[in-house]
Amino acid sequence: MTATAPTQHGGPIELDMDGLSRILFGHAAFQYLNAACELGLPDLVAEKQELTREEIRDALSLEDRAVDILLLGCTSLGILVKQDGLYRLAGVVKDLMDEGDWQRFKDTVAFEQYIVYEGQLDFTDSLRENRNVGLRRVRGSGRDLYHRLAENPHMEQVFYRYMRSWSELANKHLVQELDLSGRKHLLDCGGGDAVNAIALAQANPDLKVTVFEIPASGTIAEKKIAQAGVGDQVSVITGDMFADPLPTGCDVVMFAHQMVIWTPDENTELLRRAYDALPEGGQLVIFNSMSNDEGDGPVVAALDSVYFAALPAEGGMIYSWATHERSLRAAGFSTLKRIPFPGWTPHGVIVATK
Repeated sequence: MTATAPTQHGGPIELDMDGLSRILFGHAAFQYLNAACELGLPDLVAEKQELTREEIRDALSLEDRAVDILLLGCTSLGILVKQDGLYRLAGVVKDLMDEGDWQRFKDTVAFEQYIVYEGQLDFTDSLRENRNVGLRRVRGSGRDLYHRLAENPHMEQVFYRYMRSWSELANKHLVQELDLSGRKHLLDCGGGDAVNAIALAQANPDLKVTVFEIPASGTIAEKKIAQAGVGDQVSVITGDMFADPLPTGCDVVMFAHQMVIWTPDENTELLRRAYDALPEGGQLVIFNSMSNDEGDGPVVAALDSVYFAALPAEGGMIYSWATHERSLRAAGFSTLKRIPFPGWTPHGVIVATK
């Protein structure tokens, strides 16, 4: 048995030496995954189904030593399977491709490589100081990562591509599980490039959606809304959700991938602002990754918390369901409902009513 995550919602399993070694050299394991994605190795093998070493070498234009290193890593880690001198894809990779999620997975790999990887060098100091020390590695003067993206065009491109893909991995469940029947207007606070707003609008033709974002992100959202052809349903208002009044006239307020960025106190303050903006009977939706109430997993939630500790803003982690529920009750909400999502990402929704 190796020390890998058992299921999305499961706790830890017993660690053996093989599993401990994978943690020790986890940074190198990730580099094999990133190199495979950037070089196009899984896509190549998927297209041909089975390839020899020499065919892979020639197709990727690699020297003998380089292809031997790449294949050693990808087969020993299980990304590829070798049998009778032929390489084929691991079943889990093929499943991602068959389900249409492989590009989204690659976008997540790129996010880890080009945004998270350097900043997490400061993870220990971030824990010691209880702040995002790794932000110092991102060029710019903005108060957090989100206000520095515009000064780093490649990073900005990688970030928004990842956020769209990370949302798409779970918002198909959001669309299925979130009942918005009878609701008229949803406010998507911190809605990024409008990926969730667009999905909800397309699934609910009578619903109006307003994305509330900082100006730099709002411009990107407007372009995506126009491209999706939902401008009659989805609009953008720019502002700072901590400093500016939240737009009123909505009967649902959603925070998607926002409650993982800030401290519980800041989250409670945002939820109070939403409570004040909602009418009686209005709903509050928290949509993001969640950790177990027991604090023992899932492993993806734990690993993703390194990013939130070291980089984006002064607070944040993948909080437990119970932590969000405490903030909701402190803000005045009641009738809380948990909706965990299936899949390998630890996403879920909490719906609260005013």
